[in-house]
Amino acid sequence: MTSRFLSRAAVGVSFLCGVAMGGVTVTNSQSLWNWRVTNGGQVVGTESFNSFAGFYTTVSSNLGGTTWTASAPNGLYDDLGYMSTNLPDDALTFTFSPGVRAVAGNIFGTDFSFNPVTCIVNVTLSNGTSYEGFTSGPGDFVGFYSTAADITSLSIAAVPLKSGAGVYATIDNLYLAVPAPGAAALIGLAGLATRRRRT
Repeated sequence: MTSRFLSRAAVGVSFLCGVAMGGVTVTNSQSLWNWRVTNGGQVVGTESFNSFAGFYTTVSSNLGGTTWTASAPNGLYDDLGYMSTNLPDDALTFTFSPGVRAVAGNIFGTDFSFNPVTCIVNVTLSNGTSYEGFTSGPGDFVGFYSTAADITSLSIAAVPLKSGAGVYATIDNLYLAVPAPGAAALIGLAGLATRRRRT
């Protein structure tokens, strides 16, 4: 297995469209996913990963009031705005606190040099809902929308088409359903008004 971190340090199925499973809709249509989010009264928050570079054991950031954390068994490596595993065949996992009603991403596989490769991706949510499909690059989209419980994690595995070919699970953009700015402000004002009444 080839570690991106160690080597760089030394050198310097078919897609589903709108299928519901256990209260979660799975789609490969970004416009449909965006519509579901905005129709549900939220907005799409986007993490592009452009502010990260190099090796990490874990990565955390905040997106619209939700803290997301990325991890992989042997660490992460970010290059070209792509967040990926440091070793091939590792799963790339995101956790969300608090949970979200919708999550999506441009999900695919790469080789050691971050070149996109055709492979199979398996994406699994905290409630067991999963997606499997072919992918060939960062233009490919996988999205989930829950009408039941919040989504608290998403795990990505990239499976090579040829045995012995190492593939790194990779994501270009992470999309989350987050409260609309006006809604967040109203929640804050409601909390302020509640505190005023108690004093």
